[in-house]
Amino acid sequence: MSVAIPPRPPIKSTEVFKKDIFEGKVLFCTGGPSGICKAMTKSIMSHGADAIIIGRKVDKGEAAAKELNVREPEQLKAAAKKCIDTFGKIDFVICGTLLAAGNFLAPISGLSENAFATVVRIDTLGTFNTIKATLPHVRRTRGSYIHVSATLHYYAHVSAAKAEEGPRGVRSNVIAPGPILGTEGMDRLTPVGKKDAITRSVPLQRQGGLDDVPNTAVFLFSEAANWVTGQIIAVDGGAMHTNKGSLPYPDSVLDPEGATKSIRAKM
Repeated sequence: MSVAIPPRPPIKSTEVFKKDIFEGKVLFCTGGPSGICKAMTKSIMSHGADAIIIGRKVDKGEAAAKELNVREPEQLKAAAKKCIDTFGKIDFVICGTLLAAGNFLAPISGLSENAFATVVRIDTLGTFNTIKATLPHVRRTRGSYIHVSATLHYYAHVSAAKAEEGPRGVRSNVIAPGPILGTEGMDRLTPVGKKDAITRSVPLQRQGGLDDVPNTAVFLFSEAANWVTGQIIAVDGGAMHTNKGSLPYPDSVLDPEGATKSIRAKM
């Protein structure tokens, strides 16, 4: 009987890419005070870039970010202006608004209108507002966008920059992370006692670490990816090919309330 070989561990991007490849570059990141976006920002900065992180929780960001809301265009414009006033330009933008929308699983019949509207306002409008606030500056630097999504639904954020901004030298791609350890999403959505089962279901035989997504971000922002745009890149160890779905079928359709209660009871 053959067995799976030990998985390769996560590595730091500085072990592969030159440490000065982003020297003089400036990153503008929404949803960055914690989790995946924080790790991405830290990694980009480790290669020489300066960064401004946008968040809403004062204990995770600076005091001026306390009331910042990606749903409010004027606040994002003010944040972009602050970045320009501080560093003089914006080269890279990470739109991490989906990660700020809340993590919960529910069938459509179990999702309230207000909950759905909130997610749309943060995910879709937040991404649009981030692009609108930063695009004039990113055009000038011929910079690049990364939108952080998820493999739960393989949702690509609304981004006209994917094709429309190509002739202006602006690139735009989506990273869809799979199960990443140490994130709020995995802490909330992983049922008690299921960590090992989830790991076994991943073809590369481990869950992602906080270095895995940043490594992809470093590549996408680097000149090595200067002909890569409009792509959705899953960083999930192949999990989307073996994932059986987060909601039980057909129970989640026939009895959505009962299925949702069952999921929460296991967490």
